[in-house]
Amino acid sequence: MSTLPIFSKDGKKTENTIDLPKEIFAAPVNTKVIHQAILMYQAALRQGNASTKERGSVSGGGKKPWRQKGTGRARQGSIRSPLWHGGGVVFGPHPRDFSFSIPRRMRQAALRESLNAKFKSKELMCLEDIKNALSKTKDFAKILNSLKLKGKVLAILDGSDASINRVSRNIPFFNLVRSEDVNAYDILRNKNLLVTKTAFDKLLERIEKI
Repeated sequence: MSTLPIFSKDGKKTENTIDLPKEIFAAPVNTKVIHQAILMYQAALRQGNASTKERGSVSGGGKKPWRQKGTGRARQGSIRSPLWHGGGVVFGPHPRDFSFSIPRRMRQAALRESLNAKFKSKELMCLEDIKNALSKTKDFAKILNSLKLKGKVLAILDGSDASINRVSRNIPFFNLVRSEDVNAYDILRNKNLLVTKTAFDKLLERIEKI
């Protein structure tokens, strides 16, 4: 059975470890279910505000440009025809909702596979719960520096003091979420995943309900 070491605030391994369920972390990563979930989360982020005017929405053009016959020119009924400069757009985009849904079990499976992917790429780190209150940002930044994390960090620090929410706001490339809110897209769009023992247990509870 694979184990995950738990690090202290000083960046040193403690004697405690987490036993990882082999049915989750010993199996190969299922990239297909991750792909389906990522498509859903990215589609929900699209605003869909693109809009064009059809010939009925363009102002003007109420009068026939010239008489039907006798001018030698092609017949025209409106200067707002799509054939004219400044006319309406044919089959142009309109505001729409791109979001769609996938089954709940598939979303949970994607969360499970994203954790497995981070573990296999050695980008998953477990930190002991931070019980002490922190007053300044530099105090929390010192903890992150001791862990030697490079790149964007997604932290799930359930069980830690509430002051971390305040002191971590101004740290660049650092995102803090709750274990009940995180999804596969959040995990995979960040380089490193930092979790506490409490948060990791809650994540396992979520994915073991599948």
